[in-house]
Amino acid sequence: MAEPRREVWITGIGIVSCLGEGPDVHWTKLNEGKPAADTTTFAPCVVHPIVAIDFDKQIPKKGDQRQMEAWQRIGTYAAGLALDNAGVKGDKALLARMDMITAAGGGERDLAVDSAIMSGLPKAADPDTFLNERLMSDLRPTLFLAQLSNLLAGNISIVHGVTGSSRTFMGEEGAGCDAVRIALARIEAGQSDITLVGGAHNGERKDLMMLYESGGYLLKGEFRPVWERAQHPGFALGSMGAFLVLESRDHAQARGARPLARLSAVLSDRSSRKPGAATAALEGLWGKLAGKTAIDDEAAAIISGATGAEPATAEERAFLGRHPALPVRATGTYIGHGMEPQFSMNIALAALAVNHGRLFAPADRSGLEKPMDAPLRQVVVTGVGHWRGEGLALVEAVN
Repeated sequence: MAEPRREVWITGIGIVSCLGEGPDVHWTKLNEGKPAADTTTFAPCVVHPIVAIDFDKQIPKKGDQRQMEAWQRIGTYAAGLALDNAGVKGDKALLARMDMITAAGGGERDLAVDSAIMSGLPKAADPDTFLNERLMSDLRPTLFLAQLSNLLAGNISIVHGVTGSSRTFMGEEGAGCDAVRIALARIEAGQSDITLVGGAHNGERKDLMMLYESGGYLLKGEFRPVWERAQHPGFALGSMGAFLVLESRDHAQARGARPLARLSAVLSDRSSRKPGAATAALEGLWGKLAGKTAIDDEAAAIISGATGAEPATAEERAFLGRHPALPVRATGTYIGHGMEPQFSMNIALAALAVNHGRLFAPADRSGLEKPMDAPLRQVVVTGVGHWRGEGLALVEAVN
């Protein structure tokens, strides 16, 4: 007879974004309902920049900081916050068996090197030799023009001592969803007792803006909440780090840890982008979720990862229209879109909400986001990639 699947608790949250750092600051800012967006620094693109961070507090060695690019510093810092929040920071025996799953992109371009090579190649007598020499002399050891995604996990291991098994997922929004899905499944199945899972993103990068603008995805000009962008679609890149400490209920209770929330389910899909495909994928995931647990319309809400890009946002909105009883909040309005860590960030914000027993304030004038006065006990987290990659998670209060 199969063993029953273990209950999984969220016992630590480490988050940094344009709103600040840590759960308390984020909760306060979310309830103020005032998005933090920058429309001038990278004009005409809208960006949600990370707050000023004293990295020394979580990455004490300057040498460690120097060999990381911004996205790695953000992620390593957020991971440290999560370990602190879970009460496991510095516990060498526990950290040695703690598993880790990260979601990250391919890293950051070195724009100075890129520019020098592109300027020098047309003038070089031997372009191939010139390129090889510049790559050998201009790049730091072990790196190439875009840093490796698994360097984030490596730096977390070095700085914080998390040295159990390690996995890295790469692939924009879908990677973030699958990272949490696999972490949950392994703990439920008894393959892991405690896991650090999350990711990081630096949205303040001209190379990323050029990449996404080539597909017509970026929000430009005036800032608008996610649900008000139909006439001017696009997402505002956001810099953020988000890590969760997940552990089995038995493991948490044995060490005296208190739960912030229960992570009851994570489901993922990857639809085509034929008209209606994302809506159908979300409905399919919703049916599977409903088969696992009952959603209480009077005590539940939806935290949406909608980006503002089309047609994905309109298709998610069509899905939301089929569940009108549940109030909705799109976090992209508040913190921008962070690709890989967005799903972990939204689960963290959902955990905060159910832990406080109420939903944070709306920041939308379209009428889609409505106030919620009833006590909150369940949050469904949605993730619909700007192109593809659908996911749902269920976060619940612990009795």
